[in-house]
Amino acid sequence: MVAESEDFEDESLAIECPVLVTERLVMRPPHADDIPELAMLANNRRVAEMLSRMPHPYGEAEARSFLAMSGQKRVAGCVYALTLADTGTFIGCAGLNGTDRGLELGYWIGEPYWKRGFATEAAHALVDLAFRATQINVLHVSCRVINPSSRRVIHKCGFQYAGQGMLNSIVAGQVPVERYRLDRKTWVSLRTWPKY
Repeated sequence: MVAESEDFEDESLAIECPVLVTERLVMRPPHADDIPELAMLANNRRVAEMLSRMPHPYGEAEARSFLAMSGQKRVAGCVYALTLADTGTFIGCAGLNGTDRGLELGYWIGEPYWKRGFATEAAHALVDLAFRATQINVLHVSCRVINPSSRRVIHKCGFQYAGQGMLNSIVAGQVPVERYRLDRKTWVSLRTWPKY
């Protein structure tokens, strides 16, 4: 998943950002205790190349900067640390961002936790939050065209292809992305999510 634009100031996209608990995850605000794991997992070029705003290399200074940004009062969206419910282990981040197109879903998972369905589980929780906590009619998401894993997550959440565009990635430069959208009517019909 790629976060595309700077924050968009739209009061209709305001969310209270509750702690979310899924079958295997606790999604909560990031905090200082996450810095060592965040720096370790985010310091991975394979992760950074798929995102727009994640630098590489990524160390504790970048983790502190991310925490400061995520702790600021936001008009639109939420930022979550993804942690395992049974151990509290930090495994990645996810969120909803206000963009010029509206609310957009974003996520990344640390490589040791890939291919276990955690991104899909987190995405389902955030899609539900977006439609339950706001009056939006459409939720957006995008991914690099070379990211089949993210595309699978997007499809499992019911998003429909909406076209291609370009993205400026800190690490990879100008890259092509696929854009997807999920409307409220489709979300209502999919509310009983399949297993991951």
